[in-house]
Amino acid sequence: MKLLVTGGAGFIGSNFVHHALANHPEWQLTILDKLTYAGNLKNLEPALQQGRCEFVQMDICDREVVEPLRGCDAVIHFAAESHVDRSIEDASAFVRTNVDGTHNLIQACREARVRRFVHVSTDEVYGSLGEKGYFTEQSPLQPNSPYAATKAASDLLVLAYVHTYRFPALVTRCSNNYGPYQFPEKFIPLMIAQAMAAERLPVYGTGLNIRDWIHVSDHCRALDVVLRRGREGEVYNIGGGCEMRNIEVAKLILRALGRSEDLIQFVTDRPGHDLRYAINHEKTHLELGWAPAVSFGEGLAQTITWYRENQPWLDEVRSGQYRDYFQKHYVHRARTFAQ
Repeated sequence: MKLLVTGGAGFIGSNFVHHALANHPEWQLTILDKLTYAGNLKNLEPALQQGRCEFVQMDICDREVVEPLRGCDAVIHFAAESHVDRSIEDASAFVRTNVDGTHNLIQACREARVRRFVHVSTDEVYGSLGEKGYFTEQSPLQPNSPYAATKAASDLLVLAYVHTYRFPALVTRCSNNYGPYQFPEKFIPLMIAQAMAAERLPVYGTGLNIRDWIHVSDHCRALDVVLRRGREGEVYNIGGGCEMRNIEVAKLILRALGRSEDLIQFVTDRPGHDLRYAINHEKTHLELGWAPAVSFGEGLAQTITWYRENQPWLDEVRSGQYRDYFQKHYVHRARTFAQ
């Protein structure tokens, strides 16, 4: 299979690239990424040294995106603006990339006659749960942040094209990911980075918001089986089965790093902060045989170890130096179709 991965220099995208190369020696990968602040080619350094992988710097909003799609069998679509706080500050980039970009990509895939399209979405499109219950694929979409609203819109666009044009697409909705290469604006890597530096850990409100955590490797395994065996037109929920309050996660990280809980600093809650997310992934399990394999304790310990062993990566990301890597080391080899 020849597979195009959008947003492949980001957190989940780069982890999926490593998973695909390790588990499918017969696959050829084209990685497409605009390289915004969240895209880091160092996430892909081992992959780009292989002959089965090429990189294209391009915005999914560009009309020329059809060119790298030609000859591809399938697309897995990670490219998105994804940080809720940034969407609250200014949602325009989220509308452009998540909605307009996804629509442009769909049109390009139809023109290139791509035979499989997996749209990677989020459980945040369902809104906020009370103390009981779980999101299923039949749960109504009730997004509460600009980010979640743009992801819900892109989900509906994809499914509308399935219904109207028989576009060969599937949608996945996953709970909160953590693991290697995650940009340290997100909760777990931010807590780890702050604790490692013995700096304050900012926790919203009272820290009682609940998230369902999944290790990124489990998410990648799920996407693999959805890509190969999922039914067109279907939505598949992917969850870790691990609900934790934010304050509990922060304390676990401090304990693992030998830091005092006095470092926790409660800060003003963000507007419209959803209380609880929890995913029912029974459909994905029964149809495709997938289940999460990494416990939260094991996954968190591995993640903390990864950040400790990759301090230079973390330092460059936090300082912004990683943005120079593409120009210095890879721009002469990147394939580009922009005029």
